Amino acid sequence: MSTDQVVQLVVFLVLFVLVAVMGFMASRWQAGSTLDHLDEWGLGGRKFGAWVTWFLVGGDLYTAYTFVAVPALIFGAGALGFYALPYTVVLYPIIFLPLQRMWSVSRMHGYVTPADFVRGRYGSSLLALLIAITGIVATMPYIALQLVGLESVLRTMGVNGSGLLGHLPLFIAFVILAVYTYQSGLRAPALIAFVKDALIYLVIIVAIIYLPAKLGGWGHIFDQASTALAKTNPTTGKPFGSTLLGPTNQLQYATLALGSALALFLYPHSITGILASKSRTVIKKNMVALPAYSLVLGLLALLGYVALVSGAKPIVNQATGKPDSNTIVPVLFGQQFPAWFAGIAFAAIGIGALVPAAIMSIAAANLWTRNIYKEYFHRNATPKQEATQAKLASLVVKFGAVAFVLFVDPQFSIDLQLIGGVIILQTLPAVAIALYTRWLHRWGLVAGWIVGMGWGLYLLYTIPNPANGHLHFGGSALAAGNISLFGWHPFAGSTVQIYVGAVALAANLIIAVVVTLIARQAKWFNGLDATNKADYDADDGNPKLKEIAVH
Repeated sequence: MSTDQVVQLVVFLVLFVLVAVMGFMASRWQAGSTLDHLDEWGLGGRKFGAWVTWFLVGGDLYTAYTFVAVPALIFGAGALGFYALPYTVVLYPIIFLPLQRMWSVSRMHGYVTPADFVRGRYGSSLLALLIAITGIVATMPYIALQLVGLESVLRTMGVNGSGLLGHLPLFIAFVILAVYTYQSGLRAPALIAFVKDALIYLVIIVAIIYLPAKLGGWGHIFDQASTALAKTNPTTGKPFGSTLLGPTNQLQYATLALGSALALFLYPHSITGILASKSRTVIKKNMVALPAYSLVLGLLALLGYVALVSGAKPIVNQATGKPDSNTIVPVLFGQQFPAWFAGIAFAAIGIGALVPAAIMSIAAANLWTRNIYKEYFHRNATPKQEATQAKLASLVVKFGAVAFVLFVDPQFSIDLQLIGGVIILQTLPAVAIALYTRWLHRWGLVAGWIVGMGWGLYLLYTIPNPANGHLHFGGSALAAGNISLFGWHPFAGSTVQIYVGAVALAANLIIAVVVTLIARQAKWFNGLDATNKADYDADDGNPKLKEIAVH
């Protein structure tokens, strides 16, 4: 370990210890009468105002994915990585009204999870169970992405090793995260998010001014990046990428952007941040203000090109013997910044990974407690028993995420998030569409979920990773020519790429509509009676919801 790395590690540890202490102390911040209640532990008492919610949801959505995965994809493939920018631009107009509706109905009925909403909406414990399982499973690779980001920083600082011992520092950081999340619940990441975002904004402002000035300006950076990406990849025999989209990846870019936009607020951790808000007004303000993070995302994405021009090289993973592209931004910072400021940047990335990992594990734990444990194992569970179950489940979910780090190795770390997106998109008909209509029959939703989930996972299984020779789960981009319907290849020979999530969701919706038409023709019962239906069709005109929104 060099002298610079020692300085970086000391600065990193000081800031890491600071946020750990804040995490433990957060249990007393805006505290209710007890944390032995799911509303208090898992939703922060449902009383976060506009500023707290902005930092919480921003810290929830803009994660190690932003600081590590997106620039790594641009470093390795070029323009395709910028799909993350339009997706966060179109996202907020799409979800502006649905999130307010979800908040209102959830506040009126005491819902903690999206599966609670589905259970009440359709009166179907089976459908709610499927939504809960989907949310938990989809969250694990997303948490894994945060751990990959943290590990990339540790490797850059020389905290590395081989085999399982190489992951030991990650496990230690992980245990600290698990303990303060267990104690403080959602208040811990909400409080730490202030520090995380302040560090991120500081680092990115310095980076976009200092690095281009040092490397010859943005014009030079784009010219050199274009040349570097045009070189032939010895593994595939094709160019690494391009600063412009090509004919084979334009559809992939569009479906990635739209699919990711539709998926983001279906994730249980996203909804958890919204349900923790104290009013609809808070949500409105946040949907207007959150796009500020998209500006930061775009600037961070450009660091992928900066890394290409700077000559930075990813650190070789000792376990695989191959370069780890996830380390490219930390390596760039380590080479170009003074050691003390590189340590601050590394802390921003590390804390930026821990905050969303905490929120995600809490959201998954809420799903387990409300929609599996209480529904199937202990219907009469007390609030204290629910809170205890959630705390324990949050630990288990984190260890499930570690399994993804160890056993799933896609070509780019961003595919961990995109694989989770394929899974969570299958809840769109039962959660998002159901906010406005109950036309889709519950058995249609179940059938659609089965087909969409099954086909989506199968297609992901068939995608290889050319970088390491693995045959399965190598990414989320599918060649249209490989789409098969019972042996029929409707796009045979096509090399156009498409996001698997879009294909699986289309299948889900088609099956849901077909089964619904059959069910309506057969006059199958679809859940709640007319009185309850009117209750669930509440909107801004409902005086009860107006009263809730004010208070």
